[in-house]
Amino acid sequence: MDPESGWPTRESRLKLYKDTLCLAYQSLGVVYGDISISPIYVFTHTFSGRLKFNEEDDVIFGVLSLVFWTLTLIPLCKYIIFVLGADDNGEGGTFALYSLLCRRAKLGLFSAFHAQNDHLSADSPGLPIKETKTSSLLKEFFDRHHSSQIVLLLVVLLGTSMVIGDGILTPSMSDMRVSIKENCLVLWCVFVVLSAVNGIKTKATGLHERYTVLIACVILVGLFTLQHFGTHRVGYLFAPIMVAWLLCISGVGIYNTIHWNPGVVRAFSPHYVYIFFKKAGKDGWSSLGGIVLCITGAEAMFADLGHFSQLSIRIAFTAVVYPCLILAYMGEAAYLLKHKEDMERSFYKAIPEVVFWPVFIIATVATVVGSQAIISATFSIISQCRALRCFPRVKVIHTSNQIHGQVYIPEVNWILMVMCLAVVVGFRDTDMIGNAYGLAVTTVMLVTTCLMFLVVIMVWRRNVLAAVAFVVIFGSLELLYLSACFAKIHKGGWLSLVFSLIVLSVMCTWHYGTLNKHSYESHNKVGLDMLLNLGPNHGMTQVPGICLIYSNVVPGIPPMFAHFVTNFPAFHQILIFVTIQPLTVPNVPVNQRFLVSRIGPSEFRFFQCVVQYGYKDVRKDNHAFESHLIDTVAEFLRSGGDDCDAGTAGGEMSMNHQQLSPQGPGDAVASRKKVRFRGVGCSKELDELAEARESGLAYMMGNTCVLATETSSYLRKFIINVVYGFLRRNCRRPETALGVPHTSLIEVGMVYRV
Repeated sequence: MDPESGWPTRESRLKLYKDTLCLAYQSLGVVYGDISISPIYVFTHTFSGRLKFNEEDDVIFGVLSLVFWTLTLIPLCKYIIFVLGADDNGEGGTFALYSLLCRRAKLGLFSAFHAQNDHLSADSPGLPIKETKTSSLLKEFFDRHHSSQIVLLLVVLLGTSMVIGDGILTPSMSDMRVSIKENCLVLWCVFVVLSAVNGIKTKATGLHERYTVLIACVILVGLFTLQHFGTHRVGYLFAPIMVAWLLCISGVGIYNTIHWNPGVVRAFSPHYVYIFFKKAGKDGWSSLGGIVLCITGAEAMFADLGHFSQLSIRIAFTAVVYPCLILAYMGEAAYLLKHKEDMERSFYKAIPEVVFWPVFIIATVATVVGSQAIISATFSIISQCRALRCFPRVKVIHTSNQIHGQVYIPEVNWILMVMCLAVVVGFRDTDMIGNAYGLAVTTVMLVTTCLMFLVVIMVWRRNVLAAVAFVVIFGSLELLYLSACFAKIHKGGWLSLVFSLIVLSVMCTWHYGTLNKHSYESHNKVGLDMLLNLGPNHGMTQVPGICLIYSNVVPGIPPMFAHFVTNFPAFHQILIFVTIQPLTVPNVPVNQRFLVSRIGPSEFRFFQCVVQYGYKDVRKDNHAFESHLIDTVAEFLRSGGDDCDAGTAGGEMSMNHQQLSPQGPGDAVASRKKVRFRGVGCSKELDELAEARESGLAYMMGNTCVLATETSSYLRKFIINVVYGFLRRNCRRPETALGVPHTSLIEVGMVYRV
């Protein structure tokens, strides 16, 4: 920055351009692996039905025209121009849109929670945008009808579950960053790998089907085995591979267009779409389930936004990916116009003999790259859902110190691998898997369109006509594709629904059970009258040291602690009630993470500490966590701490607020509430804190059993007692997830009747 003019210097501008181009290059291997390999199977799947019997040139022109306009409208116009602008502090994906609505429009089940933590938003302050009448009416509607907020959350979870499901069908699908695609990872992995391996059969006609399945299984096992190395280790080769792949398919496309039929460029006219439906009729509508596969991976452009920048993703797609894909589809259509007998394997047949095997090898490697994208996206999405208590506790490993969003989840990785192998062995047919995948893709995109309707009105505060135009233009096209995919549910589309419903059921059950558990704790927390009786004069014994009591009650004392002191009348010298509070923001600055307050009279040395985490944050070092927490309590006492030994009237809580400056986390400045300082009392408490710290640290957690009440319905008993109970018993233990040492852990057993 030039200090005199205030404008960036030439060197700073060059560095910015260089960094952006570097990110654009890297995004080719992470974001665009999925959509870049779609030419392998789009024409093959489109002509796999009755459409293959229609050999008119206008039908092929119509298919190419549909592919061209679908790629132009959905990825280029919808995502690149509009959706990428709806990021949540730089993060993208279905959950990011929901988070944006919760924070900025105070909409959804998390809105009240975020109203108390709005200072953690990194949004630019700017000038306030006047609320429109339509946004006010929508806000009033959601506030008045609680069921509408539940429906909104279910829609978000549906989109998320569909992406995870896609991961099962095709480990070559992409999102993460959460992403990603949140639908059918397994379906996508299987579909792409089988599509690539089927290319062998183009040359080796005598190859038995079981060998094709075996090769696909070996590729999948190797792919999932590599995941524990982390994206930053296995992904550094992805960009060169995808660049080579895009150059190959664009070069082959140019050759085929010039050699077979240069007139194929006429298909850019939308008039051929009309001719296509006029001549193909119902068969043409049914074939839309194959054409929609040309935009698989478009959702990844938004889901992986946190790893890159809006400009880099836009540059990579508009300058490289989009033109290469158009050239590839043009060349394949030109070849088909002269070789209609090769419709069922047009991609590999269209490759010139002299370069077939090099292109095939690159295609196989490229499918693995595409699979990596959706696997990484699934990890990111599940990590976000877990942080917002919409997914059971799993182990999340951060594989990179530089890129915080690169995570690895072992349990999810191996479950996905097993499901992918089961789909490969059980189905083997890429047509059935493609039908399932198409349904998942269109559902995710339609969910994004619906959420964008709310974002345009309630966050961007634009005219309702702009939001309606967005839905009509893009939503109508997606509904058209969705209708064609629904018609193929009996031909494999049901597989996507089954996977998604299983994931959705797990997420909804966990969220429902967790809400009931927290509601019980809030309604049964200990009052101050009992707290005042916890003294030496009432038979209580104080043990030297500090005890961290984990609970979900804010403010107050959890029922678990009352249960403990009732049966064991003793507690530590200093008690700190710790509550982990996840936020729908990506990251919370470390110096803003701990919010300390006092509970009750100062002579009891009871403190409350709310620990706030964003959905991208992780607790790595338990010792560092302890030290930071106790140091924050000490800082609270030094700054006044409710006048230290002066006490607080009625035992009220006084929060040591730490807020972000309007400029966001990068310019965070802690602004603390100023209270009077009493040197003697504070010094005494600080000495006791240091003494207790030397005596040792203990942890107390509840080992609760959540059961439905006897008067509950049979459905509620089944959900709470059976399904939720099963998930709690088989997920990661809270003490393991929090890194609590077992040698210092006190577990308090208790039954919650919810």
